Amino acid sequence: MTTEAVSVRAISLELLLSILKEGEYSHLELSAALEKYQYLSKQERGFLTRLTQGVLERQIELDYILNQFSNTKTNKMKPVIRCILQMGVYQLKYMDSVPPSAACNEAVRLTAKKGFSQLKGFVNGVLRNISRNLDKIVYPDENKSPILAASVRYSIPEWMLLQWSRDYGEQKAKSVAAAFLKKERTCVRVNRMKTTPEALIQALKRQGIAAERVVFSEFPKLDYALYLSGYDYLAKIPEFADGQFTVQDLSSMLVTHIAAPKKGDYVIDVCGAPGGKSLHAAELLLGEGFVEARDLTDYKVSLIEENIKRSGLKQICARRIDAKILDKDSVEKADLVLADLPCSGLGTLRKKPEIRYRITKEDEVSLVKLQREILSVVWQYVKPNGFLMYSTCTMDRMENEENTAWFLKQNPQFSLVYERQFFPDEGEMDGFYMACFKRTG
Repeated sequence: MTTEAVSVRAISLELLLSILKEGEYSHLELSAALEKYQYLSKQERGFLTRLTQGVLERQIELDYILNQFSNTKTNKMKPVIRCILQMGVYQLKYMDSVPPSAACNEAVRLTAKKGFSQLKGFVNGVLRNISRNLDKIVYPDENKSPILAASVRYSIPEWMLLQWSRDYGEQKAKSVAAAFLKKERTCVRVNRMKTTPEALIQALKRQGIAAERVVFSEFPKLDYALYLSGYDYLAKIPEFADGQFTVQDLSSMLVTHIAAPKKGDYVIDVCGAPGGKSLHAAELLLGEGFVEARDLTDYKVSLIEENIKRSGLKQICARRIDAKILDKDSVEKADLVLADLPCSGLGTLRKKPEIRYRITKEDEVSLVKLQREILSVVWQYVKPNGFLMYSTCTMDRMENEENTAWFLKQNPQFSLVYERQFFPDEGEMDGFYMACFKRTG
């Protein structure tokens, strides 16, 4: 193997330790690494991305395999050694282009490089044993233990699968879990204040980038979303730097699309960072009206401001305001309030696979409390006959349907005009919940 290949594995190991030990987010860490190591070839960056994301996506299965071949169980291993072994098993099982000898040898080198030379024999022995016996790995019996079998197969915690099975049925739970392991193309929203989908498709084609229109028969007017593939580095695309398009998941686009702000509306986005829905709303205003995008910290506000600047839109500003505290100046000011609130994020496991290992049922209960606290404040910003769009990027009835029922009970002056749970197995999209309320009194 080349020295570059070894360095790529070392980078991946550092990323994984940062994510798994330090609690960082994979999409942010990987994005920063790809920017830092731009000198790597496209193939090497692809290897780095796949190995890092693959270990995160398959961690439960990788540990299950390791525990069959190692006398020291994974929960007793040093975190660095466990991570190196997981990387090795992932390459052996899922990366056919990597020779088994390379996966084993590079794992041993990483072990020594991290200061654990005394464990080189252990790492080498475990991985070579697995390499020789990949076809003899025993998985849980789906008939005897269907939830455990699905948990190992899809690397989803059992409690999560049980919750989805209870809420949506066992088959749906398995279908959703399987969807999180399927790769999706990058989805972008065309800034129609700067270009058209047709013009952008042609501009990208000239650079060798494939851009395909998203077809969503249920929402035919959502004709400004594209799937991109074949690009090397997003920030290097001139049209991206010029704000002609924004990366945004289809389900996230649907929030503003369904809320449908119209020309002249005043829109408040109470938890707006990094600004996707706010900018979308500003585009739909067609130059008349205004969007106020808010968030809790200076850092989050700076993310919104950065995207506003890139977009070139003028009918929008960013402000630091705590959504839990009533802003008296905003009472009954908004035609539309967007409330895409902090949530468990279980609909985004394809992009943020590590969330599945962090969120607990207790976290969900705490988040419901926070969501209701915010909703109790921000409804007051809605004008009579105005709208409140509540959304989350999760699949959890407590945070979704039960919050909607609670809100309607607490606020009889609102009526429910739209409610929908979107699932990741319905296409190349995140799991997302939306409930749109109209203030009738």
